[in-house]
Amino acid sequence: MRREHTTFPSGILVLFILLAILWVSVDAEAGLSTNRPMRNRRAPILTVGQTEGDLQGRDDKIIQAGIEYLHGFGGGTLEILPGTYLLQNAVHLRPNITLRGSGDKTILKKAASVVTPLMRDSDWFEYGVQVADATGFAPGAGIMLRSKTGPGDWQYEVVKATITAVEQNVLFLDRLTKENFWTEKDATAATVFPLLTAENVDDVVIEDIVLDGSREQNEHINGNFSGGVFIQYCNRWRFSNVISQNYNGDGYSFQVCDDIEFRNCRALNNADLGFHPGSGSQRPVFRQCTSRGNSLGIYFCWSVSDGLVQDCTLAENKDYGISIGHRDTDNVIRDCAIERNGKVGVLFRRETHGFRAGHRNRIENCTIRDNGTKESGIGIDIQGKTRDITIQDTRFESRTEKRQKTGIRIGEDAERIILRDNTFENCPVHIEDKR
Repeated sequence: MRREHTTFPSGILVLFILLAILWVSVDAEAGLSTNRPMRNRRAPILTVGQTEGDLQGRDDKIIQAGIEYLHGFGGGTLEILPGTYLLQNAVHLRPNITLRGSGDKTILKKAASVVTPLMRDSDWFEYGVQVADATGFAPGAGIMLRSKTGPGDWQYEVVKATITAVEQNVLFLDRLTKENFWTEKDATAATVFPLLTAENVDDVVIEDIVLDGSREQNEHINGNFSGGVFIQYCNRWRFSNVISQNYNGDGYSFQVCDDIEFRNCRALNNADLGFHPGSGSQRPVFRQCTSRGNSLGIYFCWSVSDGLVQDCTLAENKDYGISIGHRDTDNVIRDCAIERNGKVGVLFRRETHGFRAGHRNRIENCTIRDNGTKESGIGIDIQGKTRDITIQDTRFESRTEKRQKTGIRIGEDAERIILRDNTFENCPVHIEDKR
């Protein structure tokens, strides 16, 4: 008897082989059909919702409870279901936590703030302060103590804490004051806090969430102390599809933090800086981000190096699109639209001497247009003893009443400024070289 041999088309045979390999790989990884140890950790996932979910509530306490629960297991994912959650205190992140919302349907909204002067001196070793009016302060709420050290809005002694008890007009805190808060220095207590915060916490992911600072109902606070997001001494954080808006201060502020990445994030209508890569922060990355309607789009603070701003929009900010200064070196701004900012598209700040200037930065393939809505604008303004700046393949446009009067201005003390293959349209002055 003649036997018939079944044959398969080569494509189907290859598919069978790939599926077999995949099944063996997955099965082996799980250790289900072999004697291999199961050594791959699966982080827990917990949901928070207002009428459903593992935990249910409508404020910061339920979110914090979920984070602390996951922290007990070494980390995990907290999914916040749709709704507006009213925050009386900051949400404090922990290591190895992913905080994931439901896009623009999940809103963390700051409650209205109250502020009152201290009526009794508090020294640096106390757990409580006596205030003129305790109305609006409650146990569990966030509090900021401030005492002026100079005329600037960054010149304060500051302590951020949580209220543990209120007895008449005495507010008890969860930590020592650590500074002197004296009445002659205009010491105050206020329910001011970031929406998301952490200190000395690494490896966090924030995704798909809206942070609303209720700007009109809140006390103003400088970005060195707070913001819609405020983190300090933190590394390897990733923000994706996050909006920080309407905060009476900065949208995002991170101080002495390395490898912080933003992708498709927005800073909208904040009173101060949209994105504030703070002092000493290394390798910040901004991709497909928008900073609009703030006082300033992206502010490179002190000694921010090896950063990347790519495919971002910095538009309609009150003063500057991007500001670079004190020892901010070796950063790249690429493929960005920088437009309709009040004064200057990109400012290289004037520092006291050359060592402190922002050297070796590059601007590549950007469109810089219509800056100067408040006064005669400049596309790029290079001030002070700044050197080794490269501007190439960038288009300068002035389409609206020729507001952007000057494409590039080079200050008298700048050195080694490389301009290559740039184009200018309707800018009355293409390059103003004052050297």
